[in-house]
Amino acid sequence: MAATGTTGRWVAAGIAVAGIVGLGLLAIPAGAGAAPELPPVTAEALVSSVLTAKPAAFGGTVVLDNNLGLPALPGLPQAANGTSTARIWSDGTGKARAQVPSASGERTFVADGTTFWSWDSSDKTVTKAAEGAERKPAAPEATTDPTAAATQAIEKLRTTSEVSVDGTAEVAGRPAYDLVLTPAPTERTLLREVRIAVDSQTRMPLQLTVLANGSSDPALQLGFSDLTFGTQDASLFTFTPPPGSTVTGPSAGDKPAKPEGLPAGAAKPTAVGDGWDTVLLASMPKPDTAAPQQPGRGGAADLSSLGTPVSGTWGSGRLVTTAVASAIITDDGRIAIGAVPEQVLTAALSK
Repeated sequence: MAATGTTGRWVAAGIAVAGIVGLGLLAIPAGAGAAPELPPVTAEALVSSVLTAKPAAFGGTVVLDNNLGLPALPGLPQAANGTSTARIWSDGTGKARAQVPSASGERTFVADGTTFWSWDSSDKTVTKAAEGAERKPAAPEATTDPTAAATQAIEKLRTTSEVSVDGTAEVAGRPAYDLVLTPAPTERTLLREVRIAVDSQTRMPLQLTVLANGSSDPALQLGFSDLTFGTQDASLFTFTPPPGSTVTGPSAGDKPAKPEGLPAGAAKPTAVGDGWDTVLLASMPKPDTAAPQQPGRGGAADLSSLGTPVSGTWGSGRLVTTAVASAIITDDGRIAIGAVPEQVLTAALSK
């Protein structure tokens, strides 16, 4: 996919987030070790135990193996094809830390119980937000925490899936059950199945496999390569802006800010449908009237290098696809994204 300029990067980010993270879908293949012998468990009981499990304190290394076919995104190099790693920690009560290498340094995210901190060592900038606020950056967290991603997948997909237990696996040295979610026959999706390795003792999801239709290889892989349960150093869950850094964030009395990651003029996406064939609809950023306008585009960015032209009763635009997601960017500034075929996008745009 050729994506250039601000528009191209935002479309690529939207496909990555809406097609995968938006569904809670991030992946890792089953462990390569011998399958451990574990007591049998039903799919219903395993799902219930995951959703009701008490959070545990842990520290570990996460490996992301990406085959989406997207370019590197500013501040999120993990969107590009390739393998990357991150370190994550949790105290089991909601405090957490993630350290993600970037092209020119490292990004650190800390949730200390009241404030969410984001630190970029490359430009020495710190962004802070009250925990739970809309500005909390969702994508970096989702791409570093297989536990959160897998739990979201179960919550969002179980009612539109055929759920089963397909044996056992060893993940990061721990015995696990292999939970499989397959789209119900009524679901229209590019995905074939989601496989979640669930720790046999803590019921914590350890890794997750997403497979697209027509391919035997995972489209995206995320999971623990090593994991240690137990009390973590309390200093990991505090953050003090380093000397010389620039700190941004809302002050007392400020109006709620636009969610981080959306450019100026872009609206927060809305969902059409549910389960596997969910489509996110959003508006593209308003064009800069002071900038030179593109002929025939009414001042909008030139999308001629993105995907292929499509049209219908909903209008006209460009179709962009990857192994697990697709998007239509309309000429009038709308965008529809999902892990679905083109027909599902056009139906959502027509509503």
